[in-house]
Amino acid sequence: MSRQPEWHAVGALADFEEDKPERCEVEDVAVMVVRTSGGEVHALFDTCSHAEVPLSEGEIVDGEIECWLHGSTFNLSTGKPSCLPAVDPVPVYPTKIEGDVVYVATNVEL
Repeated sequence: MSRQPEWHAVGALADFEEDKPERCEVEDVAVMVVRTSGGEVHALFDTCSHAEVPLSEGEIVDGEIECWLHGSTFNLSTGKPSCLPAVDPVPVYPTKIEGDVVYVATNVEL
């Protein structure tokens, strides 16, 4: 039986600059939220699976977040790493936009 998402507002869409990751707290979970230049909104667990540093301090490059410490990159849609040293994915959370508000659900992963 699948869980129904519990949606939590994290801010207005206009508050998220394009390709600039932001750290949000959702139900005691650190989440990295980013609005891409293509208009999509992604939410990932805000901790690198390799070095346990905030991904929100990294940069968005070609649909991936690059960890600032060792350069691992993670796909924004899947959370899977695309280069070493990280080998484990990070959790990805569903997002939705209603009106001008961005919502994230951390009780389910994509």
